[in-house]
Amino acid sequence: MFLNSALTAALDNIAERAADVRRAFTPGALPQHDDVATPSSKSDFTLDPLAAAAPDGAYFVVRDDRGEYRYTRAGDFEIRDGRLTDRSGATVCGIRAPGGEVTTLRLDAVDVALGRVSGARIEPDGTLSYRRDAIDPRNGGRDSQRIVAGRVLLAGFPGATRLESDGDYLRPPAGVEPQRSLPGEGKFGTLEPMHRERSRINIDQGLARLKEAYIRFEALAAAENAKGRLGKTAMDLLK
Repeated sequence: MFLNSALTAALDNIAERAADVRRAFTPGALPQHDDVATPSSKSDFTLDPLAAAAPDGAYFVVRDDRGEYRYTRAGDFEIRDGRLTDRSGATVCGIRAPGGEVTTLRLDAVDVALGRVSGARIEPDGTLSYRRDAIDPRNGGRDSQRIVAGRVLLAGFPGATRLESDGDYLRPPAGVEPQRSLPGEGKFGTLEPMHRERSRINIDQGLARLKEAYIRFEALAAAENAKGRLGKTAMDLLK
C-alpha cells in the first residue's frame, strides 16, 4: 500500500503516542502532547541518597558521550567509575569549586582507585559529597572525612519556551539559551534530596490517545484501500 502524507502523519502520531506511554513511568518525563500531561509535578520518597527532585522550572544538565549538553527532570543518579551519572550513563554537570567553570562531576580518582569512597549523597543545595575512609598506617586507626566533589548545576528557560523531547532528554528550540545556576541561588529553589519525581504523563490518558491514533490510522488505511479498489474497478471497466 502506498503511504500518502495523511497515512505518514498518522503513523508518526502513533509513534509519538507510543513514546509517551513508554515513558509514563520514567522519573521526570514530560509528554510530547499536552493532552496526556498531569497538571503538576509530584515526587516520591526514596532511600536512595543520590536521588533528588529538581525545583519547578529547573532541569538537570547532563553531558552525553558525544560531549553534547542535554536537559532532564529525572534526578535518579548513580556513581559509575567515579562519575555522577544519570541512569543512561550521561555525566551530570556542575561546578567543583565556588566560582569554578561548568564541568562534569567526578569523585577524586585516587579515592575511587583505592576503594575508599562511601556514603555518597546529594544535598538540598546540590552538593555532591562522600566519605573518604582511610586507615592510618602508623597506628591502624580508622579515619573518615567528608569530601565535597562539587555542586549539581540547574538550567532554566524563558517561561514561554516549549522544550522538545528527543527520547530520554529535552532540548530547547534553536537559538534559545539556558539560564544556568546552582540550587538555592538566582531564581532556582533547592533540590528535594531522597525524592524521585514522578512522570508527568498520565498513563490512562496516554493509552486512550494511543488507541485513538491506531483507530485513525486504520480508518485512513481502509479508505485508501477502498479508493484503490475503486480505481482498479474503473480501469477494468475501461479495458
